Parts: sequence; structure tokens; C-alpha cells
Amino acid sequence: MKTRIALLSLLTIVCLTLVVAPAMAGILYSNGPYNGNTNAWVIGPPYTGYAVSDSFTCSGSTGCSVEGLSIVTWNYPGDSLTNVEMQLGSTSFGTDYKDEILTPSTSTSLGSNQYGYSLEEYGFTFSNVQVPNGTSWITLSNGNTGLGNPIYWDENSGSSSAYWNSLGSIPSESFTLTGTTNGPPPTTPEPSSIMLFGSGILGLAGVLRRKVTR
Repeated sequence: MKTRIALLSLLTIVCLTLVVAPAMAGILYSNGPYNGNTNAWVIGPPYTGYAVSDSFTCSGSTGCSVEGLSIVTWNYPGDSLTNVEMQLGSTSFGTDYKDEILTPSTSTSLGSNQYGYSLEEYGFTFSNVQVPNGTSWITLSNGNTGLGNPIYWDENSGSSSAYWNSLGSIPSESFTLTGTTNGPPPTTPEPSSIMLFGSGILGLAGVLRRKVTR
């Protein structure tokens, strides 16, 4: 019986913890796995001015907080992406939500493809950007390797719509956005309600204990 009382007390603590647990960042949108062998679109020098824009969807009822990005690129062997310009907007190539130079926080080698390019997955984090429910756009440009060689964003023909600013509509690219969805504020019990809930559980434990000791 002592074990049962201990379990009830532990259950009380777990329930109270879940009530106040904050939302954790997760995948907001994924355009699917990388391809690596079909095509890629230039987003960096020496071809300046080129940009690729892909759509994504926010499913939060009152919007989303975007906090991270991962992409796959084709690099010349030995090259590594040092920074890239990211824009988030309400239209393709739009900048009304965010325009920032990002430096990779993670880098993972994915081997090389049939054309001799190195495939690299890069992760980026940034202060959260609020986007509304529905369709928004992410644009990448000015990718830099520090060596002057071009860098290419992998095409995977995912569900996103995509545009290259020098050509028009193209198949979409491999990317994932992370963050949190926004919705109606969760109903958080007032302190008095939490205390009553805890007192009820502890009272039940006391009743069970009295039954055992009789």
C-alpha cells in the first residue's frame, strides 16, 4: 500500500508538470528528403544576384514561430558554406517577415553524387520569426563558401512551389523549417485549482492508508 501511495504522489507531480510544460520546438514544415542526384539551383557566387524561393505552409491556427532551417547543398569538393542570406515573406522573394544573413550551426557530410559534387546538410538557428497561418515563402541567396566557387540548393521536387529569379517556376528544393505552431492559449488552471487537485489526490492517499492501518 505504501507503494501505491508513492505512485499516487508521483502521478500528482507528473500531472502538475504537464500542466505547466512549455511548447517545444519541432518540425513545422518539411519539403521531403533530399535527392542529391537530379539537379540543384545556384544560390551563391560567382553568380551574384541569383535567388531561389520556395513556399511552405504554417498549420498553426494563429500562425507559427519559425526558429530553425536545414537545407542540403551541392558543393565543390573541399568547399563549405560559410553563410547564406535567408528571407521569409508573404510572397515569393518577399522580405516582409525576415531578412538575415545566417551562419550554419551544424554541418553534416552526405557523401558525393554522380557528378562529383559534395552533398552537405546545413542547419541554422535564429530568433523566432512570426508567420501567419497558411502559405509563406523562404528565399535563399548570396550563399558564400569563402573560396568564390558556386553553391547549389538541392532540388528534390517536393510539394512546395518554387521559383528561380532568373528563370521562373522550377521544381522545389530540399528544406525543413523548425519552430512551434501558435493556437488558442491553453487553459491553465488557476493556482487554487491546482492546489485543490493536489489536495484531492493526497486526501485519497490518506484514505487508502487509513484503510490499511485499521
